[in-house]
Amino acid sequence: MLALRPNCECCDRDLPPESPDARICTFECTFCADCVDTRLGGVCPNCGGDFAVRPIRPAAALARFPASTERVSKPHKACAA
Repeated sequence: MLALRPNCECCDRDLPPESPDARICTFECTFCADCVDTRLGGVCPNCGGDFAVRPIRPAAALARFPASTERVSKPHKACAA
């Protein structure tokens, strides 16, 4: 099950579970669409993979299987700009 991380690892923007702007790689590294497009060039700085739109968990399932509250931020060179 996806963790649904609450923020962009690059700019720390909030990405709630229902956000259409969340992007993930195959390792669930989580970034906002703006950082993926403008800073990262569509390539995950952690694994080198590409990104996909993060699925939105239906509200009924979210109540039973809540999103993660652990914020992840990593000092990527591309994010320092």
